[in-house]
Amino acid sequence: MSNKEVIRNPIKRIFDIIFSLILLIHLCWFLALLILIAAFDKGKALFLQIRIGQYGRPFTLFKIRSIHSSNGTISNYGRFLRRSRLDELPQLLNIFLGQMSFVGPRPDVPGYYDALQGESRKILELKPGLFSRAALKYINEESLLAKQKDPMKYNDEIIFPDKVKMNLEYYYNRSFFGDIQIMAVCIKYTFLRFF
Repeated sequence: MSNKEVIRNPIKRIFDIIFSLILLIHLCWFLALLILIAAFDKGKALFLQIRIGQYGRPFTLFKIRSIHSSNGTISNYGRFLRRSRLDELPQLLNIFLGQMSFVGPRPDVPGYYDALQGESRKILELKPGLFSRAALKYINEESLLAKQKDPMKYNDEIIFPDKVKMNLEYYYNRSFFGDIQIMAVCIKYTFLRFF
């Protein structure tokens, strides 16, 4: 995190550090259990991928593996992890390390946010987040794309531009209390969707 961003948003960063640390300490046994089951289920427990972070800097995103590394299939356990979003719990470490925040645009692979032009590049000033309104809107993105004749084209022409629009709106209207509200709505919706 740059000194400029710390000065601009100290409460957000302090919240990220304290809350992620509390969750990591209290959920370490549960996270270890999920990783252990994933190791037995898929051979490799963690999924590491380069994503684009704040100011276009790449970082390694941590997830629990939900797809078999050998044949690319998703097991029942993998589906459970994805549906519950528990596969994203290791990103608490990304938040603690300052690579992500609790709220912000979901981090994408190279070739998307880092390729934006003009005003849209303001999104790169934000830290990627675990939660966002755009991620909530497209919580069923995988199944939506599966129904398309050309999923990549649909993503590039429909979904991604809409995410950019929503994330720009967040950029201009963000606040600490707004972040708390986004977190609450996302957690509530994920909980209701799972149960």
